[in-house]
Amino acid sequence: MPEPATSHAPTGQERRVEGSEQERAPYLEALRAYASRRPARLNVPGHKGGAGADPEALEAFGQRAFELDIPPGIPGIDAGARPHPLERAQRLAAEAWGARRTWFLINGASQGNHAALLALAHRGSHVVVQRNAHSSTIDALILSGLRPVFVEPEVDDELHIAHCVTPEALERALDSAPADDVAGVVVVSPTYYGAVADVEALCAVAHARGLPVVVDEAWGAHLAFHEELPAPALALGADLVVSSTHKSVGSLTQSAMLHLSRDALIDEDVVDRCVTTVESTSPNSLLCGSLDAARRFAATSGREALTRTLERIAATRRRINEIPGLAAIGELPGRASVRALDPLRLMVDVRATGSTGFEISALLRSVCDVHVELSCDTLVVAAFGLDEPAETFERLVEGLRCVAPAADRRAAHDDFRPPPAWGRLAMTPREAFFAPHEVVSAERAAGRVAAESLAAYPPGIPNVLPGELIEPAVLDYVRTTLARGGSVRGAADRTLGTVRVVAEDHGLGDDQRA
Repeated sequence: MPEPATSHAPTGQERRVEGSEQERAPYLEALRAYASRRPARLNVPGHKGGAGADPEALEAFGQRAFELDIPPGIPGIDAGARPHPLERAQRLAAEAWGARRTWFLINGASQGNHAALLALAHRGSHVVVQRNAHSSTIDALILSGLRPVFVEPEVDDELHIAHCVTPEALERALDSAPADDVAGVVVVSPTYYGAVADVEALCAVAHARGLPVVVDEAWGAHLAFHEELPAPALALGADLVVSSTHKSVGSLTQSAMLHLSRDALIDEDVVDRCVTTVESTSPNSLLCGSLDAARRFAATSGREALTRTLERIAATRRRINEIPGLAAIGELPGRASVRALDPLRLMVDVRATGSTGFEISALLRSVCDVHVELSCDTLVVAAFGLDEPAETFERLVEGLRCVAPAADRRAAHDDFRPPPAWGRLAMTPREAFFAPHEVVSAERAAGRVAAESLAAYPPGIPNVLPGELIEPAVLDYVRTTLARGGSVRGAADRTLGTVRVVAEDHGLGDDQRA
């Protein structure tokens, strides 16, 4: 595997100047100043800064949380003289991540994917999409009406997981798409498992055809803040980057950012309008305040924090490798699509225990109260933050040391199966989503056109999309995942006893087929 791509534009830490604005949190400071004045709250929300809140909620969340829960449209916070504090906070975030413009998102990276594809829809009616994209990207296809041309990722025949997209695969997908009607390209890097794509090469392929690249970098918000990490997508040519800031940089859950590059092939005003279209008219001030604070921490202290965390991860990997039956994965040699691994996702191969990752994960929870981010047949994956406490690593190692000998060794390696091939797209996701549908038993769903997504979770990547023909092997795989302790996202019936399919009498004309 090639060496990690670490040569990139200055990180937030490298751009820091003592006494610079990056040491401020203008939006959070404005919230605190407003709350401290104790204004007469004759506006929403109804809890009135805590006076009208449920006593148990007040005790659990704290008085200050309710005082800082402030509605939008307050001069001196997100309105009035410009740039107001919210605009200043977003400008500081753009500077920290190296973007032309950054938007705060209060509906997670999912909102970023929705806005990104709505923006692409202004450029054409087809989009080339990595097939193992997150389910929110599939939802964005439904919202935008874009017709997908899927590019398949490299599938790991040993670990049985999907990785990234190669530049050659992207070239083939673009060659198969309508040349004069492609809006852009959507890829994922890092993946949920931590595999980082060759984003620079993927952008070169797309840009040679005048096409913008959207990178779902939900799991890579921290990459800009340490030189030993793989280079962030913005520094490698991506036009629009979705960043799930809460996942690793420490903002509150459901908060995220969307970054537009300085040389983007996507119109800034279009993106702004699309962000507004899919955001609440009552954005949560606590979420936005946490984004402002997380940016300040990353920009001013991120490098030192990450240095500590990276050292602890390296030591933890060595300790896990001493536990019989476990292997902490540090590289993926021979995987053409993988440029590097993000060390903040620690993959632990459990196959030699004779058990599955689902079972190891369940034992960690029930016996040790240790909760990993992701499990599958072959792996458990721990996700770390910007400044992970030493105690967390100790509990992970001791938990694995405790449960590995207790693992169910009845499982055979033959039981570990890769996900089956995806079905053929017979309709666009939007057409299938809005088509007349019927509910049938899972046994009768095989061969029918899906009207809903079926995404074995984790990792939440749809095994079946609305508009795809449902293959028997895919149904069997999802049901096996359920039986082993996983869940399914997108299905109305989460037990998968029934599936929603397009009605048989809903005819498909040539103009309706994807």
